[in-house]
Amino acid sequence: MFELKPLSHEGIASALQKAERYRLLNDPAEAESICLDILEIDPENQQALVALLLALTDQFPKGEAEAVNRAREILAGLESEYERAYYAGIICERRAKAQLSHGQPGSGFYAYDWFREAMNWYEKAETLRPPGNDSAILRWNACARFLMRHAHLRPREDERFDPFLE
Repeated sequence: MFELKPLSHEGIASALQKAERYRLLNDPAEAESICLDILEIDPENQQALVALLLALTDQFPKGEAEAVNRAREILAGLESEYERAYYAGIICERRAKAQLSHGQPGSGFYAYDWFREAMNWYEKAETLRPPGNDSAILRWNACARFLMRHAHLRPREDERFDPFLE
């Protein structure tokens, strides 16, 4: 095995910029690696935790099931209750979209559930938001519009079993 080389504390700001660039270049695995390097020397770095969480959610469409659990684990490290609620919504929303992209049987029902969970988190974040921060409202509206445009996405109806009586 290899022993990873540590970053310098002075290089954290530059590394955060690189992680964002790799996310924008659709290379979330590279962004994830950079964030892990930052967190190795500064485990509570909030920017690196958020960037790592987003890099993991970027991997949802590729079927990285473990990425959902890892992203949720990162929420606990976020200091702000608002950010924990907001990013919980992001995780759910991106999971919903990934579910749809896989197109498996029942994916519409699961996606609907994920969207509704995201909307619940965004509503919670809205109550905790700092003045002037409407991000949770924007995300809630985006989910609502998505569900309105895709009317085939709906909750699963209760499955009833009516036994045949002779």
